[in-house]
Amino acid sequence: MAKYRKLGRKTSHRNLMLRNLTTEVLKHERIQTTEMRAKETKRMVDKMITLGKRGDLHARRQALAYMLDETTVKKLFDEIAPRYAERNGGYTRVLKTMPRKGDNSPMAIIELV
Repeated sequence: MAKYRKLGRKTSHRNLMLRNLTTEVLKHERIQTTEMRAKETKRMVDKMITLGKRGDLHARRQALAYMLDETTVKKLFDEIAPRYAERNGGYTRVLKTMPRKGDNSPMAIIELV
């Protein structure tokens, strides 16, 4: 049994898609996507916020290696991570919404708590 969802993509495409979704969630603090993508993105967003809470140079470089936008990494370390200083995990929330009109795919909103 896999420890992650394959999302119907090849490995490189899936990894880049999750990197992009993680960057967008931290940039906009709330995005709408499919339910499975949101659930998988939640794992990575929580890991990035944990890196931000650590706050050292190595954590910043690890976040820069994963996320696609340097300004979002700066926002993560300067604004988002201090908000969750007293919180141990559970930084994101996935809210189910109405299915997508075209293909009836289950949709969800992923946002920071």
